Amino acid sequence: MLSVLRHASRARSLHPVSIARTTVGRAPVTPFIRTLITKRYTEAHELIAFDDATKLGTVYITDYAQSSLGDVVFVELAKVGETVEQGDNIGAVESVKAASDIYAPVSGTVKEINEELNSQPGLLNKSPENDGWLCKIELSDPSQVESLMTEEKYVEHCKS
Repeated sequence: MLSVLRHASRARSLHPVSIARTTVGRAPVTPFIRTLITKRYTEAHELIAFDDATKLGTVYITDYAQSSLGDVVFVELAKVGETVEQGDNIGAVESVKAASDIYAPVSGTVKEINEELNSQPGLLNKSPENDGWLCKIELSDPSQVESLMTEEKYVEHCKS
């Protein structure tokens, strides 16, 4: 089975016309596109997951940030369509302990915000690096992602 799939993927890469005709047994093989998701961190405890296929970066606060804030009670985010520069304020998070600004980890245009946070700000506590995403930014300069911290460097940063 694996050799058939390997053969089918080679055939697709060599002959684009054969994509629709590639089958395994009677079932057609659906072509897939490989994308690379790169996660990087800022010193201000934001995380961006950049998808190189869509050029979109999904912005989160880190688990470390949410645990430092305590129970989140309010989230304010940038507007869809707003153009931001790396380091610009793109919102704020208020908790029972404190308020904290959110900064753009990269430059680009805000394409989507997580509307669920309006009615469920606690998503930032329950799932800060998954369901509690803040916004999606279409990057104007994808190389900015590489200037941010890797997970290993971020962990070291949090320990200091």
